[in-house]
Amino acid sequence: MTPVATADRGMLTSVDGTATHRQMCIKGLRVHVEIHGEGEPLLLHSGLWAETGLWRPLLPHLDGYQVIAFDPPGVGRSEMPRLPMTMMGLASMGAAILDELGLESANVLGTSFGGAVAQQMAVTQRRRVRKLVLVSTSFGGLSWPGEPMAYWHFLQPSSYRPHRMQQVAGEMFGGRLRTQPELIRGMHIRRPGSFIAAMYRMVPLVGWTSLPWLWAIRQPTLVVCGDDDPITPHINHAVMAAMMPRATLHVVRGGGHLALVDSPGEVAPVIAGFLGAQAAPLAPEASIRVRPAA
Repeated sequence: MTPVATADRGMLTSVDGTATHRQMCIKGLRVHVEIHGEGEPLLLHSGLWAETGLWRPLLPHLDGYQVIAFDPPGVGRSEMPRLPMTMMGLASMGAAILDELGLESANVLGTSFGGAVAQQMAVTQRRRVRKLVLVSTSFGGLSWPGEPMAYWHFLQPSSYRPHRMQQVAGEMFGGRLRTQPELIRGMHIRRPGSFIAAMYRMVPLVGWTSLPWLWAIRQPTLVVCGDDDPITPHINHAVMAAMMPRATLHVVRGGGHLALVDSPGEVAPVIAGFLGAQAAPLAPEASIRVRPAA
């Protein structure tokens, strides 16, 4: 289908038959936003280098939701800020996107780095977040470290060359990619084009941790992790779920850091079931629901 471009509230809008693409001005930056489907809104915060294309394997499994994805500042088709942003600034950017779309609130899903942004949004933009889904993430500083070789590959620019990426995908991300590294070819993971852009993207993590205030995340929360994640080990997710008053932990057997998009048929129904469930009111004595790894 031929894309159709229109002017919408001062934003450049195009429709390609499967999604609405918008170039929005958010906090003075040009930000690429994609909107898929209709229904209850679901805002997605992506990983460190991930573009909107990373979500495509997941989208067919999220019928009934208005899925809102965007390229973070300095990634993909979004403009790089003049100065590095803070985690609070990135969280407020999510709220600003909802404002541009005329939405008071949304369910929020964050994966990896985006999980940190989603945690921050759940606290500093509390009224904007209905339910929270945290996937393959951690609480930042003081968290249990992953495997050194996975970090080494993750930070090397050469790892993101197509042929090299397939060679190191298993060691970098674990899970299904250990035996099916060819799956990485369909994922939109590209390191920013310059060293400065890459540094700007990582700066918000410096000194950031949610550990002291995880108890303040009061939204119903689903924490999802793979049991073979070399970047954010399972123990971090267990700690997060134990410290949040309304959290449930789901462990993906044989899943790695990219379990959300390399096993969408298994993970998406869990997420959809959680988002569609009626949330019980929080009582002072509410127990913490944690699904053990074993």
